[in-house]
Amino acid sequence: MQSSANSGLATLDLHPGSSGGVGLRRRLAGSLRQAVLDGQFPPGSRLPSSRTLASELAVSRNTVLDAYAQLLAEGYLEGRIGSGTFVSRELPEEIPRARTTAIPRVRRPQRAALSARGRQIAGAYRAMSGDALRAFNPGFPQLDPGLFAAWWRLAARYGRRASPDTLNYGDPAGYRPLREAIASHVGAARRVRCTADQVIVTNGTQQGVALACHLLLEPGDQVWMEDPGYNGARAAMTSAAVRVVPVPVDDEGLNVDLAISRAARGRLIYVSPSHQYPLGVTMTLARRLRLLEWAAQSGAWILEDDYDSEFRHGEQPLPTLQGLDPSARVLYLGTFSKVLFPAIRLGYIVVPEDLIDAFRQAQLALGNRVPTADQATLAAFIADGHFIRHVRRMRRLYQDLRAVLDEAIRQRLGSSLRLTGAAVGLHAVGRLADGVDDDGASRRALAAGVDAPALSNYFLGTPSVSGLVLGYGHLDPASIRSGVDRLAAAIRKADTPRERIR
Repeated sequence: MQSSANSGLATLDLHPGSSGGVGLRRRLAGSLRQAVLDGQFPPGSRLPSSRTLASELAVSRNTVLDAYAQLLAEGYLEGRIGSGTFVSRELPEEIPRARTTAIPRVRRPQRAALSARGRQIAGAYRAMSGDALRAFNPGFPQLDPGLFAAWWRLAARYGRRASPDTLNYGDPAGYRPLREAIASHVGAARRVRCTADQVIVTNGTQQGVALACHLLLEPGDQVWMEDPGYNGARAAMTSAAVRVVPVPVDDEGLNVDLAISRAARGRLIYVSPSHQYPLGVTMTLARRLRLLEWAAQSGAWILEDDYDSEFRHGEQPLPTLQGLDPSARVLYLGTFSKVLFPAIRLGYIVVPEDLIDAFRQAQLALGNRVPTADQATLAAFIADGHFIRHVRRMRRLYQDLRAVLDEAIRQRLGSSLRLTGAAVGLHAVGRLADGVDDDGASRRALAAGVDAPALSNYFLGTPSVSGLVLGYGHLDPASIRSGVDRLAAAIRKADTPRERIR
């Protein structure tokens, strides 16, 4: 005769506080599981029927049936036709056997033991921007319905034509038709000189930066980094254990001569000359030529992030560094996340011919290959003309949205916030008066539902200016105007000198 487990029913705790407020079925299953492990219900003992247990605990019978089913699936219970439900004689191997004393609770350490580099990587992103599509979260393009209609049609076409070859791991450098399309596009639109062999497909700009740093630098090497600059690039550099040297950016772009005086042994330079992030300035031709000259003389590498170059409003862009470079010292970075949609996670790096094999092998060794289906869809999207039509349509739209933002800020903020930088891309920088705490303004704006990261969060060194980064590409005119209204109230509250706050 089997022993009964009824004597343990009174100890079952179904109070929500005992398990974080999860559903009643999960709380009951958890209580029964713990009772088995504590030895209250010995192996082989018979549990009461679902109807009896439901009555004893004042819960529905379905709740008990669901809890029993969960524990049957986990191996704690076993059912015997015509006899009922029993505690398993052989409990799952990966958990302790039932015993008469409670399982001791292991005290978790209060703080994870990160390495020094781990702490640097985890702290690299200091901007407040999140994923919410609201004013004025930077980094989000307009999600064009026409784009997605064409995109999913092409994705379905690829799925119907998929073959064993296209469903294999693929070339570590990327899907060949996509690399050919990228080489053709950047050659025509940005005067980049390359073949498809020089194009390495990545899952975004950050991966391209990390790949270059791991392949071209030794731990501790000096890297020039624009200051303020893109926190994602800084995080990628930190992962390679290099020494990041902040270099000020002025109205002419990265200050090359100042960088040489600060870090003459710099082995790599990260620069966004077409539309510096976040300030939005364009590097002058004189500075570009000076940077190329120094790189050739010193043997340093240049990482050119051509951020937002597709969306220049009005004036023609200056030549790329890669197109001007006679010494093959420039690696050119591009991404489709800002041009199309963030979830695409497709970018590329154009490398000098001597580095092609090394980058291909590194992609293979590091497991960085991008899904072929997404690459094939993008290749068809470009080849069928959808990409260039989308870029032209979005360029006009972003120009109109920038004009709405300019007008709204003039009307509501006057001299309190001044937009700076070239009229390019998806964001603008609003400069605050000297001494005004931009972090305080940003926090007050966030409390009012406006996400405008403080410019000081993008500095590696001491912030030299105060301002807010304002993304507008994903908004409509009404959202821009209402966002400026809320931002104006936040700035008035934060109009306090930085020194008095800190």
